[in-house]
Amino acid sequence: MVMTDSPSPACPIKGCTDTSWYADACDIEYHTSERTYAIHKCGRCDVLFIAPMLWDRLGEIYPKNYYSYAPAKKGLVQRLKEALDRRLFEKLLASIPGEKLSVLDIGGGSGWLLDQVKACSPRVSFTQCVDLDEGAQAEAVARGHAYHLGAIEEFETDRRFDLILALNLIEHVRDPAHVLRRIAELLTPHGRALLKTPNFDALDARLFRHRSWAGYHTPRHFVLFNRESFIDLAERNGLAVTTFSYTQGAPFWSVSVLDAMRRLGLVEISAQRPAIYHPLTPLLQAGFAAFDFARAPFAPLSQMVFTLGRRADRRMQEGS
Repeated sequence: MVMTDSPSPACPIKGCTDTSWYADACDIEYHTSERTYAIHKCGRCDVLFIAPMLWDRLGEIYPKNYYSYAPAKKGLVQRLKEALDRRLFEKLLASIPGEKLSVLDIGGGSGWLLDQVKACSPRVSFTQCVDLDEGAQAEAVARGHAYHLGAIEEFETDRRFDLILALNLIEHVRDPAHVLRRIAELLTPHGRALLKTPNFDALDARLFRHRSWAGYHTPRHFVLFNRESFIDLAERNGLAVTTFSYTQGAPFWSVSVLDAMRRLGLVEISAQRPAIYHPLTPLLQAGFAAFDFARAPFAPLSQMVFTLGRRADRRMQEGS
């Protein structure tokens, strides 16, 4: 059964109604249901989006064994990623002036990324998590981080932040423009936001377009961008891109390949044994990470990393 609200659902960016069907996709990672979801494309905004967005059924689409709730044992790719993250944090923090710095992690869970940030510079004096995961709150507070249980749209504070982390977040929200405006409001004048999000204009996304590409992360990814469409949305909502890079999409490759193997009866993936915990996953991720790093100078990859600052003119061009 394909779940769709209408033959042409409105685009979540500008409300465009001349959208078109792009692909059908299932939950190939956690198998939270047997439903098939429709992925649509807005040609004007150049984004993909799922219909319907199950924003009011998060307990259903994020199972208790979801990777950020019950992380798997760290493999080589994960350790390499953390090392690269630390290098990036050190470079970012060094570019931000001030004797004391405040850092916000949106979707920060138990605060493990904020632990890394604090270890990178003694100037980091205040750290704040915003997350929907009630189970992570006590651990984050025990680690010394302030914690807001709820969505970033509901987070009220007089504090402004020198660094905001929004890693693999923007694709999970139903109104990305609203979240980007909120990030712009919460940044100090010289602050930076670090944002990571999938790129649907990549080799693996094209190869697995009609095979439930893992970058759809169905049904948990609501809106997907390419480089140009994200920059356009950020600039219309008070932010300017200061740096950009593509990075490896090994998780998307590995889950997509595992699902192809499942279809052939070679492996078993189920709600009880999600793709992320399959014993072949570390090997596949290592191989595809190497493949992506090798071709990075020549082709766009399926993950994008943006560093953002507040626009100097502070103009918000919502809906323009």
